[in-house]
Amino acid sequence: MSEFIIETPFWSLFPDSEIGVLVLRDIDNSCEEPQLAARLAEANETARKWITEPVLSQCPAVAAWRQAYSRFKTKKGVRSSIEALLRRVDKGKGVGPINPLVDLYNTVSLTYGFPCGAEDVDAFDGSLRLTVTSGGDDFLALGEEENDPTLPGEVCYLDNKGAVCRCWNWRDGQRTMVTEQSRHVIVVMEYMDASRHDDMARALEELSRDAVSALGGTVAAKVILNRAAPSVALD
Repeated sequence: MSEFIIETPFWSLFPDSEIGVLVLRDIDNSCEEPQLAARLAEANETARKWITEPVLSQCPAVAAWRQAYSRFKTKKGVRSSIEALLRRVDKGKGVGPINPLVDLYNTVSLTYGFPCGAEDVDAFDGSLRLTVTSGGDDFLALGEEENDPTLPGEVCYLDNKGAVCRCWNWRDGQRTMVTEQSRHVIVVMEYMDASRHDDMARALEELSRDAVSALGGTVAAKVILNRAAPSVALD
């Protein structure tokens, strides 16, 4: 049985963290959904509520993740995915369409201020783990051509073949990326404590509802994981 498991080394760093998980089966991620682009554009405007200070790094939605990233090994200059999205909004570039599922979770990410990401479950080798790596895990980042192995002490999503997403939620890899052909996927949203539990529950429910409405398929799992409940089946 394939699972998503959050391992003890992660909980040692972030004992109060919550990870929202949505597992979708039999979706059609190649469908034409023009309204998704309009909703993403609206979310770009909504996201300005998270930009509360003249300097982006001082905004609470970003500063909390800066502090979290200071607690584990990272590549120089890497930032959380929510900071990357908000930086585009702050600079007036906005976050544009990619494919239906990515557009859906980016809409939720911008609206609720959570890092969100998704992976193709069928591309995994074994179970997916969120842990602190010993380093040397293979990783080919999106848009790159050379292997860039993980660092010792880095928080990563891993499977048996290597890293799936590096520096917690910084950068996805090519091997498990969501494409128009993806049919069985896991979507995650993250926060380093339970202070936004209710917001995460609402965001997860919204994403679940909208994904099934737009892409079809079924919800195989919808859960918020924590230290007491650290795993969920992916099959």
